[in-house]
Amino acid sequence: VKSETEKARVAIRNIRRDVNGDFKSLLKEKEISTDNENRAMDRVQKLTDRFVAELDSMLEAKENDLMEV
Repeated sequence: VKSETEKARVAIRNIRRDVNGDFKSLLKEKEISTDNENRAMDRVQKLTDRFVAELDSMLEAKENDLMEV
């Protein structure tokens, strides 16, 4: 279970990295402003944190469930 959770965390972080790269490309091409880039990256970080916390909570619940059996 821990291994699968870690794989999911890595996948979430990879998505964050890709999206942030897209924002940097848009900034470089002057399609967005620096403020918009920073806001978007903050929003992506908050989503990343939320989903990682959700994963941790699911992991804890599953571990408790397995310990009962």
